[in-house]
Amino acid sequence: MTGLVALTGATGFIGRHLLADLTARGYRVRVLLRRPVAMPPGAASAVVGDLTRPINMAAALADVDAVVHSAGLAHAMSGAPEDDYRTLNAEATARLAQAAERARVRRFVFLSSIRAQTGASAPGVATEADAPHPTDPYGRSKLEAERALAATGLDWAALRPVLVYGPGAKGNLEALLRLARSPAPLPLGGLRARRSLISLESLSAAVDTLLRAPGPLKAAYIAAEPDPLTLPEMIAALREGLGRRPGLVPVPEALLGLACRLTGRGELFERVAGGLVARSDGLARLGWEPALTTRDGLARLAARG
Repeated sequence: MTGLVALTGATGFIGRHLLADLTARGYRVRVLLRRPVAMPPGAASAVVGDLTRPINMAAALADVDAVVHSAGLAHAMSGAPEDDYRTLNAEATARLAQAAERARVRRFVFLSSIRAQTGASAPGVATEADAPHPTDPYGRSKLEAERALAATGLDWAALRPVLVYGPGAKGNLEALLRLARSPAPLPLGGLRARRSLISLESLSAAVDTLLRAPGPLKAAYIAAEPDPLTLPEMIAALREGLGRRPGLVPVPEALLGLACRLTGRGELFERVAGGLVARSDGLARLGWEPALTTRDGLARLAARG
């Protein structure tokens, strides 16, 4: 399928890349914008409207084959009230899905999150067969949005990506890049928990897989590259891209945790030291292949400067 795709969130971290990638793959893309701005490069057309208010979306979705919904309140917006997450992530998605159903859109692809399924860390390996147990307002709002999609008659798919890396990444990835670029040795060599990541390129390939897959889908799909890394391995990959040695000192995890707690960084340590490994079984069955390995992707990201 290479027809007309309506894309929300085209000015965001993921949406900007999706717009460029989908256009390169032969899709015509109509961007749905919340406020008037210059039309993003590569867009076939643009429609302005606020998804949080009941508006007539008929014109925006006229002749649209599929919707890719990447807009929403990001997890990095710490401190946002739970009602804001519900309004901007769940209720807006439900309204857009209802409008898409009225417009007879063929498929609705929703950018959800692994946090709709699990917390910031988890034992074992997360798969789509696990029951979802979100642990924060962001994750609960994403799961609520998925359930709103399931209540429609649409052929829908929800992508649950793990931490996404690429140019312009904020939050944890931005902090990780700062660490890698610092000249000092880092006392992180003793951390052994592994985390799954996914690049913008691999995530775009997953969206394309869902758009092209024969239906009906009507399911959630984890999106993760298949080579989870420890934090020391991530730092080493980033520093390799910078042309530097890893520079990691193997301080015991318990000692590092104590030091972080004594300096008021206990919460940060819990995020860093915890593991979250996920497997993309559903996407693999549909023929998805990641665009690159996480190790190579991180090195390439750092090399871009």
